[in-house]
Amino acid sequence: MMGIGFPELMIILVIIMIIFGAGKLPEIGSAFGNSIRNFKKSMKEAEENAEELPEVTDTEDTGAKEVTEGDNDTPETADNPKASTSEPENK
Repeated sequence: MMGIGFPELMIILVIIMIIFGAGKLPEIGSAFGNSIRNFKKSMKEAEENAEELPEVTDTEDTGAKEVTEGDNDTPETADNPKASTSEPENK
C-alpha cells in the first residue's frame, strides 16, 4: 500500500527544515523527546497504581447481598402479593 520510504522521509525532513530552520531543529527534537519520555513515565505510574489497588467484586465491600428466589425485603400485603412459581396453595 502507501508506505513511507526513504525518499518520502527526506522530502518531509527538507520541508520541516524550510519551515522551522536549522537552528530550531534541536529544540524541536528535545521537546519531542521530553514529551515522549513524560508520556512513558505517566503510563508506567498509572500501571503501578492500577496494580496497587485491590480488585473489588460485586458482592465484596459494597453491602450488596445476593438475592435468591423467595427472599424479599418488602412485606407481603394485598397490594404487594408474593409471586410464586411453585404449585398453588389449597385454601
